Amino acid sequence: MCEFDLHADGESVPALYFDEPGEKNTEATLKRAAIRAEELKIKKVVIASASGTTALKALDIFPADVQIIVVTHSTGFYRPNYQEMPAEVRNQLESQGARVLTCQHAFGGVNRAVRKKLGTYQLDEIIAYALRTIGEGFKVAVEVSLMAADAGLIETGEPCLAIGGTEKGADTAILLKPANAQNFFDLRVMEILAKPGFYHQDKSEK
Repeated sequence: MCEFDLHADGESVPALYFDEPGEKNTEATLKRAAIRAEELKIKKVVIASASGTTALKALDIFPADVQIIVVTHSTGFYRPNYQEMPAEVRNQLESQGARVLTCQHAFGGVNRAVRKKLGTYQLDEIIAYALRTIGEGFKVAVEVSLMAADAGLIETGEPCLAIGGTEKGADTAILLKPANAQNFFDLRVMEILAKPGFYHQDKSEK
């Protein structure tokens, strides 16, 4: 894991760049985000969590006055009528003050049906592929912020933290100004606080 400084208008903001993506970076990612939330007095954090494990860890790390908004996979994402987050975990999260959102994915939904049926990629999935050039967790963090904004759980234009990961756990944290999906290009990524650096992958491709 490497640590660098990002400079903007003279301010130095530490950022974590992990050697590899994945679940093992969860705790470090959440702690880095919690530090920045305290520094900027950010009161809302959007976290992608399919099973609820990452969200439960976040509740232990972030202070109680920070609203944790948990965005799950849509029901039926893996198979019809199946929701990955067990009802008891959802109840546990909500009993501890988290808001849990399950809805259509901002970069999925009916356009994905066109791809599955006709083999033709639509614009939303092309945007998703473009965001993945920065990292899978980055794409996820942007996507869940759109979903939370459309559900009215965060305010557009008001800075918040968004956290995503690669397959499981969390490895990416960003500070952004959210937008609704229909106004996607108004979204602004302000800071990248943690992400995989893909150092080993880059070396193997040379």
